[in-house]
Amino acid sequence: REGMRGHLFVFSGPSGVGKGTVLKKALSALDNVAFSVSCTTRDPRGEDVEGKTYCFMSEPDFRKMADGGYFLEWAEVHGHLYGTRRDIVENNLEDGRDIVLEIDVQGAMQIKEKMPSAITIFIQAPSLEELERRLRERHTETPEQLEIRIANAKKEMEFAHAYDYLITNDSVEQAVEDFTKIVKKYREEI
Repeated sequence: REGMRGHLFVFSGPSGVGKGTVLKKALSALDNVAFSVSCTTRDPRGEDVEGKTYCFMSEPDFRKMADGGYFLEWAEVHGHLYGTRRDIVENNLEDGRDIVLEIDVQGAMQIKEKMPSAITIFIQAPSLEELERRLRERHTETPEQLEIRIANAKKEMEFAHAYDYLITNDSVEQAVEDFTKIVKKYREEI
C-alpha cells in the first residue's frame, strides 16, 4: 500500500443500534485504520473522553469552524451540532491510512456528494421493536429524548437503501465480521 491513498468508510445507523460497540471491536481487529473523532456541541456523557470519543466545543466555536469551511460535513442531530474535520480525514487518506467516520445519515449523504469514492455502510437492528428495546435499556435519555431518538431512527432507516452496504446487528460478532470483510475487500482491490 506504499504510496496509495487510503479509503474512506462512512458508518451510520440509528441511535442504540450498537455502532460504537461494533466499530470498537472491528477497529481493534484491523490495522492501518484511523477513526475520525467528530466535533460536537453536546455535553459529554459518562463514557465520553475528550479527543477520543468526541471533541467537545461551544456552539459559537463550532459555527465559526463551519463558516470557515473546516468541516467536511456537519449537521444538527438531536438538537446538537456534529461535524467531521476535513484536515484530519485528508491527512489520513494522504498517508495511505483508511479512515472510518461514524456519522449520521445527513452527514453521510453530504460526504457521498463531496467524495463519491467514499464507501458507505448502514447498520440496523433486526427490527424497530428491538431497537426501541435497546434504546430504553441504555437509560441515557429522558422519555422525551427517547421518543425523539425513536422518531429519528425511523427517518434514518428510510435512507438505508442509499448506502453501499447494509449490516444487520443481530449478533455483535457477526456485525464485526461483516464490517471487517467490507474493509478487507477494498484493500484487496489494489
